[in-house]
Amino acid sequence: MAVTVNKDTCIGCGACVGTCPVSALSLDAEGKAECDGGTCIDCGACVGTCPVSAISQ
Repeated sequence: MAVTVNKDTCIGCGACVGTCPVSALSLDAEGKAECDGGTCIDCGACVGTCPVSAISQ
């Protein structure tokens, strides 16, 4: 199961991208975070890193 990114809330800071231990997060063409569900290990590291709480498990 992958984390969920609320793209309306995401500010595109990239903090989650640098925190993900398996590189499942990236920024899309609009500069918003997106998660590769096939790579995500649902560890939650990104959830606590997001300054605007745009990521949930």
